[in-house]
Amino acid sequence: MNERVPKGAREQIKQTACKLFARHGIDGVTVREIVAASGQKNHGSLTYYFGSKEALIREIVADGARIIDERRNAQLDALEAAGGPRTIREIVEALVIPSINLPEELGGSEQSYTRFIALLSLTHRDMFIAALEGRLNSGYLRCLQHLRRLLSDVPERTRNRRMVFLEAYLNSVLSLREWALAGPAKRYHMWLDENAVPDVVETIVAMLAADQPQPRTS
Repeated sequence: MNERVPKGAREQIKQTACKLFARHGIDGVTVREIVAASGQKNHGSLTYYFGSKEALIREIVADGARIIDERRNAQLDALEAAGGPRTIREIVEALVIPSINLPEELGGSEQSYTRFIALLSLTHRDMFIAALEGRLNSGYLRCLQHLRRLLSDVPERTRNRRMVFLEAYLNSVLSLREWALAGPAKRYHMWLDENAVPDVVETIVAMLAADQPQPRTS
């Protein structure tokens, strides 16, 4: 069905939906609102192009996840070919760098993919995981495997907890960056500092490698 659809109209619906989902969450946006905001005259265009709102959401997830996963796996392949990764920092860079500066077609002039994913993974995690199809997060899972290896001296319970913190921190901080750079005052924003993204990497490394919490005494 999609082969008969004009690409321009189809992509416009996806870009518009991603922006709206990033602002309001998927439950806060109706099919009618997406169609109207994307400039489509036919109220049934979203259903015709994608089949359903849920199918549209899955495709938006997959579009960005595929790009990030390809970048992340390429970075890991290079590290492994050189005998690494040898440090936590190298792995964290493979998590952070591929997730920024995504192609404009994922969100139009206002980038919104990271915020969309962050909201979706919080509110509809099952849908988010299903959209990855068990393969579009392979680079992320490889990073976690390497982190577990390099953090083998950290108790499993603490290590697993920090992995959860890692995902939450990565989603929230990169969402903040995306939101700030999409705003009208972006030229003055701290995220334009060349050290901003490296500092995100450093703070994640510090969190993962932090000393173990000491038992509380009464």
